[in-house]
Amino acid sequence: MFKGGVKLVDFKNLSKNEPIEEFKYPEKVIIPLSQPTGSPAKPLVKKGDNVVEGQVIGEITGFISSYIHSSVSGKVVDILPWNLPTNRKSLSIIIESDGEKKQIEQIKRDWIKLESNEIINIVREAGIVGLGGAAFPTHVKLTIPQGKKAEFILINGCECEPFLTCDYRVLKEYTDEIIEGIQIICKATNVKKVFIGIERNKIDLLPYINEAIKNLKIFIEIEVKILPERYPQGSEKHLIKSILNKEVSSGGLPIDVGCIVFNIQTTLAIKRAVCDGIPLTERVLTCTGLVENPKNLKVKIGTLISEILNYCKGDIKYGRKIVIGGPMMGIQIPNPEVPVIKGTTGILLLPQESLPENIQPCIRCGKCVNICPMYLAPSEIGRYVEAEKYEKCENLNVFDCIECGCCSYICPAKRPLVDFIKCAKVKLRKK
Repeated sequence: MFKGGVKLVDFKNLSKNEPIEEFKYPEKVIIPLSQPTGSPAKPLVKKGDNVVEGQVIGEITGFISSYIHSSVSGKVVDILPWNLPTNRKSLSIIIESDGEKKQIEQIKRDWIKLESNEIINIVREAGIVGLGGAAFPTHVKLTIPQGKKAEFILINGCECEPFLTCDYRVLKEYTDEIIEGIQIICKATNVKKVFIGIERNKIDLLPYINEAIKNLKIFIEIEVKILPERYPQGSEKHLIKSILNKEVSSGGLPIDVGCIVFNIQTTLAIKRAVCDGIPLTERVLTCTGLVENPKNLKVKIGTLISEILNYCKGDIKYGRKIVIGGPMMGIQIPNPEVPVIKGTTGILLLPQESLPENIQPCIRCGKCVNICPMYLAPSEIGRYVEAEKYEKCENLNVFDCIECGCCSYICPAKRPLVDFIKCAKVKLRKK
């Protein structure tokens, strides 16, 4: 088990038993060219062009970049900067749907006959990124760096953030496809040992997984690990610690200890791209919180957040806030007229917190230090930020912070410790 972390009330009962429902075909989508971690895509269409669902509309601009595809058939009506759920702007392609649902030709493949490089190239061209929130290009993860060796594949089914249940429903409803996706990952990376990590509050998934494992097409070993409910269990480094008792060093990557970690929905997207020729144009997300009808929805990339909130009868009024993602690491947005992007895991309508008008001084209780899963001293970093001594923050390994929010959650003085840390990172990167 990893050091620190917190046990949270999960609120998953609001949507856990809601089957995945296909959201209506949107009349308009706004598809940003900057979605994954890495460089933004270059537009391949212009205003007035007709497109079909699955057509490439954005071309990668580097190794750490991702292709962008149209999620609907229709006409490009504009290309302009638009707000993202990350509170940044990105050049975005606006497409008005024609309602005809025309698609590119989907190529069926027998993945058993494919070579590793062929699988990786298909994943790359399908625009697949990590769908757990970070949106790191998946073809990069599948490409093992020279001098490194992958020994273990870890499938992250923890979904440790409160409220979110989309991965739980995907694993329950598409178990066979996910197990096939795991085998494709193993073929691409030449790994024979797989661990699927799920927290104890999802133990009802075990029979589904065990049944699907009986029908493996290649020789690999898949083991399910039932883990205690502890946030941030779903972080790559902490999942590795919980399952394998291996620690990724400061500044290191999972591959440094022989591991590659994939999210549940990413694994499903890999299967559908390789076997069915379907690029990443939609994802499953959870809309929950202070909404009348909490749901797990399959949504086209580019659908407006406002439309989803209206569908779930979420009344946006004074005293409520919209959070994209989970309540711990999610981002509050001021305006719901922003699109779903590849990394959008959830839409939460939550009570607005009343924060102190002034930042309270640190009371030196040490709780944030004890609870930090990255062995940092958030209280010290916070004090240095207030004093504008940012170089001291670098000496305290501020870049190791995963911004999980445990320190802010536990702080009795309600100091905005994560905000301090984010500020330090921005200032140091500008040096």
